[in-house]
Amino acid sequence: MSNWRDRLGRIGGGRGTGVRGFLRWWSGALATWLPARWRTLFGLAHDRLLLSVQNDDVRLLRQTQDQVAELATLPLPLEADALDRILPTSLASLPRWLLLPASQVLRRSLVFPVAAGDRLREVVGFEIDRQTPFTAAQVHYDVRALGRRGDQLDTELVAMPRTALDRALAQLGGAAGALAGADVVDAQGQATGVNLLPAASRSRREDPLRRWNLVLVAVAVLALAAAGWQLLHNRRAAADAFAQKIEAQAGNARRVAAQRRQLASLVDGQAFLDRKRAELPPAIAVFDEVTRRLPDDSYLEKLSIEGNQLVLIGLSGNAPSLVGRLEGASIWRKPALSGALQTDPTTRRDRFSLTAELASGAPASSNPTAKPVDDARLP
Repeated sequence: MSNWRDRLGRIGGGRGTGVRGFLRWWSGALATWLPARWRTLFGLAHDRLLLSVQNDDVRLLRQTQDQVAELATLPLPLEADALDRILPTSLASLPRWLLLPASQVLRRSLVFPVAAGDRLREVVGFEIDRQTPFTAAQVHYDVRALGRRGDQLDTELVAMPRTALDRALAQLGGAAGALAGADVVDAQGQATGVNLLPAASRSRREDPLRRWNLVLVAVAVLALAAAGWQLLHNRRAAADAFAQKIEAQAGNARRVAAQRRQLASLVDGQAFLDRKRAELPPAIAVFDEVTRRLPDDSYLEKLSIEGNQLVLIGLSGNAPSLVGRLEGASIWRKPALSGALQTDPTTRRDRFSLTAELASGAPASSNPTAKPVDDARLP
């Protein structure tokens, strides 16, 4: 359990305990589950070159997420480009750190409130006078977070006199100007993860693949945006096609509904006419009844059926008797003369105008093929 805690402490040491520190620690912890090649591909690997001074030589080590491997041993002092000459291109871009022995530094365990985690280095700067025999101006220092206990944060202060660090840097010669940091070996021989090198003296080597990585990221973002736009375009096209299909079907449905309403109106109108026609006697039955009831000295000039009104106009030798002859018929009722009788000077007969009200429910004509008429003229 302590080894696991130490490993996580090395990943998140000195990174704060706030949200940013937690995210950095979390991403680093996730990176430990990925293969080394994947970590390098995604830029999650934190490999570095360690320079450990021993007597008159310097050991060149490569630290990865899982192990530390020795690459070479070089004599001191080093020239500025000494490492570039012996390192392959894949390793030349790694950050270079000076690895200091534990005997040259002072380490103190400190406990602070968790709220001080985001400004841990500033807070520890006020404790150097009380925790070490030096002032803050006499040492280079760093602090790392070891863990949390409730609302308290366990930390470790690592300090080194400025003169001692300057001597260690001078031993390296020209290679000291390319250092990205100065770390310290702990009791187990592992790097603690602190950086005692002043910020102004730290070298930041440009990754030769950084530009290509940025280009690939930009291409990936553009490809993702293009894919999203294409997906959105396809969705909109499908929605438009579906809307057109629905509109076409809706147009057909509206036409069918209009035709159905028109057909229903025609059926209702025909049914109404059929009911009206069924209520009145057919014209052929009226003609037949009038023919049988008029005397031989009478003839018609006009027979008209308007609605349920029967109008007879003609000449008769005895017009007043026509009312009596027409009474009693089953297909009309209330026969009566309308207007005054006039004597025709040519035929010496009375010109009459006679009306009657057709009765509903009268018997139908004996000729089923006969059609009713609205107006008929007889000589």
